Amino acid sequence: MNLRRAWPAVGLVLAALFTGAPGHAASRGGPSSFEVRDLREWLTYIASDELQGRATFSAGLGLAASYIENHLREWGVKPAGDNGSYLQTVRVVGVKSTSHSTVTVEIGGERRTFAEDAIRFPRNAGANQRLTLNRVEFMGYGLDAPQAHHLDYRGQDVRGAAVVWLGSAGPAGIDQSLTRLLNGRNRHATDELLAAAVIGAGPVPRAGRGGQASGASAGPAAGGGRGAIPAADFTTTERLDHVLSPSATGSDPFFEFLFSRAPVKYADLKKKAEAREPLPAFRLDGVTLTFDINTDYEIVRTRLTQNVVGLVEGSDPQLKQTYVAFGAHYDHVGYAEGEVASGAEGPRRTGAPGVVTAGAENDRIWNGADDDGSGTVTLMALARAYALGPRPKRSMLFVWHAGEENGRWGSLYFVDHPTVSLDRVVAQLNVDMIGRNRDDKASEANTVYLVGSDRISSELDQVAQAANQSLPKPMHLDYEFNDPSDPEQVYTRSDHYSYASRGIPVIFFHNALHPDYHANTDEVSKIQFDKMSRIAELIYATGVRLGNLDHAPVRDRRGARLGKPLAPLAPLAR
Repeated sequence: MNLRRAWPAVGLVLAALFTGAPGHAASRGGPSSFEVRDLREWLTYIASDELQGRATFSAGLGLAASYIENHLREWGVKPAGDNGSYLQTVRVVGVKSTSHSTVTVEIGGERRTFAEDAIRFPRNAGANQRLTLNRVEFMGYGLDAPQAHHLDYRGQDVRGAAVVWLGSAGPAGIDQSLTRLLNGRNRHATDELLAAAVIGAGPVPRAGRGGQASGASAGPAAGGGRGAIPAADFTTTERLDHVLSPSATGSDPFFEFLFSRAPVKYADLKKKAEAREPLPAFRLDGVTLTFDINTDYEIVRTRLTQNVVGLVEGSDPQLKQTYVAFGAHYDHVGYAEGEVASGAEGPRRTGAPGVVTAGAENDRIWNGADDDGSGTVTLMALARAYALGPRPKRSMLFVWHAGEENGRWGSLYFVDHPTVSLDRVVAQLNVDMIGRNRDDKASEANTVYLVGSDRISSELDQVAQAANQSLPKPMHLDYEFNDPSDPEQVYTRSDHYSYASRGIPVIFFHNALHPDYHANTDEVSKIQFDKMSRIAELIYATGVRLGNLDHAPVRDRRGARLGKPLAPLAPLAR
């Protein structure tokens, strides 16, 4: 169903009924426009039970889109979606994939080709390609985890190489708190360390079920009377013709041949990995790998949702053709369709979208006040501030992304189908969960976490720091979650990462998690609106500096500022 055709007119009426006309807020813009009363009013509606948790494809999300639309129109923010509207239709497709991909290993004149019975690729392996690499590096467990005093890549440069690792469970000392690090090893090698390809170890999935999926899978059939929709292997909003760095899972026969002339045989390495003992690292000399990525994709299902997109044009005739992008996701996880109960063993749920907090067993709506109602209304305040106040030289682009909770659907779609030229976006500032203190600690009242601010452009981080120092009461900028070894892997978990994957410098403004994260108790009553307002001022000041900068922030990729200081690392056992 095309939600845009169904809801805007109705949304105008309903929004007025629920909240009154959107115009009672201060009419002036600029840095003085971040008023607590406006943030509270807007969030009270966005996170209300009437919107039923703002799940993707729900009527509640459509009402939220209309509410945002109404305010943008009132403030004179230009529509920047499809066909002169504020809405960009996001196509969410279910895809059936059939892989014919292979890896050919050549060692000392002997050559073997391994197919799906011996090596597996993700269901979405990207566009077909052929890639030959003659530098192959075995990197032990392929893991950097300074928390456990384990750094396989320390002192190693794997740029342009094929990386191989073993040991799905990781070395001794790695516990469940580092599960995200373990699961992200392939991405860490290619995205952070710029390896050309990676092959890891693990159980080879059954035929047709290998790899990683993006977002949710099957959904109800739509269209009525046309029969059952075939099951999809993965769901995505991304184009299927992107060339991706090959990422695969090997089997025993593959690794036995790969290590057949190595200084340490595969049987010995496997034994050590299963015992979680230290593994060596070495180059596989004389080995050439050829990746033949060949996958057939069939779209078997299409569903529609919407991003909300607005634009405040810049004041400079030339620089207004470039953009500072701001983003937040306006969806959440919906409501419980089944039983919501708390038993003797603690809170439990049936058919609920997240955690049930003890004492809230009768509340079946996950309102998402902080996640990401706080970012949604802060973005509204920012749009008003730029539209009604002094305009920077560059244009300011605002995108409320749909489907972040399903796998960054809206932002992934936007960077593949931008409504402005993506190569003219100089930076993206993402706002997700800025309404609370970390773990509800009063000591966090002046802290905001910056993630990604120096990973692509160290100059962008300097701009943010200068903006912070310009505030009457600067905030404490914490970089803990910017660390590539952050066990929560926050850098990859919100919409900014979709932009960063296209090489755009990003800053993720975040306040960390709290007991009500993805719980049915993430309510407006717990939001720290004064803190939200101050973070909005910081983001605004950062945007002004970026908007008036006479050049795009330099993309120097000097590496991430590290997070928490750790005890000195012991020498690696090899």
